[in-house]
Amino acid sequence: MKPSTSLRRLPTLSVTLCLLAAMACDLGNGSGSSGDDPADGPAGPADIDFECDPSLTPDELPLRRLSASQHRSAIRDFVVNALPISAIGVVAEIQAPLEGLVPDNPAGPVDHFGALSRLDQTVSQAHIDRVYEVAQAVGQALTTGDRLNEVAGTCAPTERACLEDAVARLGAVALRRPLSQADIDHYTRAAVDSPLSAGDWADTLTLLLLAPEHLYLVETPQADDSTALDAHSLAARLAFHIWQSPPDAELRALADSGELLNDATYTAQVDRLFADPRAAAALREFYGEWLGNTYLEPFDGRLGAPAYDAFLDGFRPSSELHQHMLTEVTDSALYYTLVNDGSWDDLLTSDRSFAKTEELASIYETPVWDGVSDPPTMTQPERAGLFTRAGFVATGSLNSRPIMKGAFLRQAILCEELPPPPDNVADETPDPDPLEGTRDYVERITGSGTCSGCHNSINGLGFPSENFDALGRVRTTQPLFDTENGEHYGDADIRTEAIPYIDGKESVADAHDLTALLVASPKPRACLTRHWFRFTFGRMEDDVTDGCALDAVDNALDEGGSLRGALRNIALSPAFRHRTLTAE
Repeated sequence: MKPSTSLRRLPTLSVTLCLLAAMACDLGNGSGSSGDDPADGPAGPADIDFECDPSLTPDELPLRRLSASQHRSAIRDFVVNALPISAIGVVAEIQAPLEGLVPDNPAGPVDHFGALSRLDQTVSQAHIDRVYEVAQAVGQALTTGDRLNEVAGTCAPTERACLEDAVARLGAVALRRPLSQADIDHYTRAAVDSPLSAGDWADTLTLLLLAPEHLYLVETPQADDSTALDAHSLAARLAFHIWQSPPDAELRALADSGELLNDATYTAQVDRLFADPRAAAALREFYGEWLGNTYLEPFDGRLGAPAYDAFLDGFRPSSELHQHMLTEVTDSALYYTLVNDGSWDDLLTSDRSFAKTEELASIYETPVWDGVSDPPTMTQPERAGLFTRAGFVATGSLNSRPIMKGAFLRQAILCEELPPPPDNVADETPDPDPLEGTRDYVERITGSGTCSGCHNSINGLGFPSENFDALGRVRTTQPLFDTENGEHYGDADIRTEAIPYIDGKESVADAHDLTALLVASPKPRACLTRHWFRFTFGRMEDDVTDGCALDAVDNALDEGGSLRGALRNIALSPAFRHRTLTAE
């Protein structure tokens, strides 16, 4: 039965899609008319083939503060070095102030898609307050009761010489370099009592953890006229890049001896750090932020709504399902980077399921992956690699949101910017048809007039995966439901053919064809290169002066090399070992 106008489903859909259309076009910072011919391509980076000129170096670079996760790792590392035996109790004790550190906001050309928290270098009063609270909590915790004796070691904690010895030892961990006598005098200046008290020790340790060299990557050159980093700066940059944590004892020792500056030794350390399980933490952050679907809603938020419950058809999603979908995406990327030693193409075209819960595995119709053995192969022929995983095609609503899927691929995976929407976009909402499916409606409101130029470059990337519903399940038709009573009153056809405008006007029949175009195009590989550079250096790239670092990654990807090898290459590039410290 066709529903009456008052009961039909699409008035809400109409407003939602119009707003999403406006948001999609406004997510980029590019310029241009919304009526531009999509065949000309959206605004994007000037180069996808990077050129290396070793004579060029970037302009003077800003001082980079540690991210919140790096700061937490640095604090835990300090505690472990101060209390080798009883560190676990102290780490648990200071967990609350550690978790209170101000989180980094994702930033980049597009805040919603492909943004990275490493690019957030803001410092507010809240940052300062939380940092002070953490340092003070650590100072107090380390000097409470018998712990002070463990921090002091074999000497008497009431003696100044004992404090100075501890500052030299722990200061090298906190500041990531050996301390001079002047440094030791500076950080022990608060200890004025004789004999020393636990309060003197607490104040001194707090000062160490508030030092700029602890909170920032303060990098120094090998000589006054050099851009090459000294051994300790290089060790810190390498460890925080690959591990998200400070240099370990082996890396510190190689920096102390200067051996780290030897090319063979340095390469061996890059390989060691990438082989260590701690490398997964940094890579999980990188892939999670770059490939994260920021518009994926919790699936239990609409439970109880008649139409949504009818759409679920007996499936009862948990509050964790959307996070499990996002985790599955990062697990797939980590698998092909660290376990399988796969290529970018392997990740894009993978037919393996990395679902670790029965709930998500049931959507894929695969066994649950135990996280250790070979991931099971997906049996659904519609699954066409990375961008048909549930984390990309699901939405958490009734709507499959092809506009958002297309905007994500255009901006986060192709690194192309979208122009802002026309001023009157919200005034151009046509009356909906209750028997109209999502694709037909999107095409009707965005396929002509002022919206078409922008949306032709968006919709063609979103439509090929319309054979997946908003829960990420395979579908052959789109069921239509009455919003008031959940009645299933009809079905709309599913069409997946489109022109995605990746490198031209080539059409695709479905997500398999779209994946093939993405594999064949140099744009996604160049975009991965850009994002890895931003994550590595905590800033936006300059295609000219940063060409060597970009080229080191992009060349490896272009040649079909392993993801692991390509990402490792940026740490081996000369650019990683140098820094412009003063303006020309």
